[in-house]
Amino acid sequence: MKESEYVENLCARAKKASRTLKSLPSSLKNKVLLDLADILEKRKEEILKANALDLKDGKEKNLSSALMDRLLLNEKRISGMASALREIVSLPDPVGEVTRGLTLPNGLELVTRRVPLGVVMVIYESRPNVTIDVGALSFKSGNACILRGGSEAFHSNTALVKLFHEVLQKEGIDVGAVTFVDKTDRAFMLPFFQQTSTIDIVVPRGGEGLIRFVSEHSKIPVVKHDKGVCNLYIDQDADPEKVIPIVINSKVQRPGVCNATENLILHTGYPFRKELLEALAKEGVELLLDPSSLSLYPKGKPVKEEDYFEEFLDLRLSVKTVSSLEEALSFIERTSSGHTEAIVTEDLSTAKIFTSSLDSAALFINCSTRFHDGGEFGLGAEVGISTGKLHVRGPMGLVHLTTTTTYVTGNGQIRG
Repeated sequence: MKESEYVENLCARAKKASRTLKSLPSSLKNKVLLDLADILEKRKEEILKANALDLKDGKEKNLSSALMDRLLLNEKRISGMASALREIVSLPDPVGEVTRGLTLPNGLELVTRRVPLGVVMVIYESRPNVTIDVGALSFKSGNACILRGGSEAFHSNTALVKLFHEVLQKEGIDVGAVTFVDKTDRAFMLPFFQQTSTIDIVVPRGGEGLIRFVSEHSKIPVVKHDKGVCNLYIDQDADPEKVIPIVINSKVQRPGVCNATENLILHTGYPFRKELLEALAKEGVELLLDPSSLSLYPKGKPVKEEDYFEEFLDLRLSVKTVSSLEEALSFIERTSSGHTEAIVTEDLSTAKIFTSSLDSAALFINCSTRFHDGGEFGLGAEVGISTGKLHVRGPMGLVHLTTTTTYVTGNGQIRG
């Protein structure tokens, strides 16, 4: 089958499903998601078997340990997907929510309600849980979704979509609601970007190369979920009891995700810089150090200027030493991707200047950058974390998969 014919068939299937999804009652949508949570847990061995094939292929392709971690599914992560589904069920259904209502002087009654976007296409890499998260958020918000995962997670994604389809079919719902692109060749991606009459929004979620490719080729509106060059600044007034746990968690807990810290900024006045660097090295972090830090920890490697702009997604960390808050802010403004910036300090005025001076999707004080996540923000899950400003910034949840329609009721009025 030609690329264009394949794409048109998938888009037509998703568009057809979207027409019925927008009128599904919340009770039915919630039942489907609860049933899906149950089936994920009951048939976890089936999922793990498929994931094992992807892990085997990843090992043969010499994927980094961080990328292998992003790819990995285990019992805990499957349980996490099920928990996310149940949390999404507990959230209010945004469809039909009244955002504005009034009666004009001429007697016209205006009611503005939230409605689904229609068809959402999400292009993502590595992490199979995105298949469930995006499928569930789209379904609950009344949208059909087209899912195009990376080739490295093909078997896992296929298994997860199969289970989602089983639950939909059980309730007599068109499986086009969760449409899966089972062609991983990039040639099959380009025709999707021309489908302006069927796809309403495209969300690329992955590395810089993917974001650029989609943005350059798509005729459909794009919500960018760009790279996460997250900066963490340790002020001279930081509490040493907080610093090491926060820095270690921000970098080490899951280095292969977008909210992991990539640049550590150290004030020269912070007295425990050497101890912090040693603690990071003990956790297996490869340290890329500026001259000041290298003098404290000679086992590190000299940092290159371009390192400060790179999303490593690995146990690598660039370190910059500054002598003032102003120097730290200037460095962040130059290197940030607009994702997450954090400060550790006990000085409230310093924290206030930090947060009022920067412009990113999230700004944290005295906590790990790893909290910048839809689930942690009470959204159940996320389509991704938007680093742009239109129409959503930060975690993209249920409400961000809706737009509005205004319903106007009159009694014969005409405009003079």
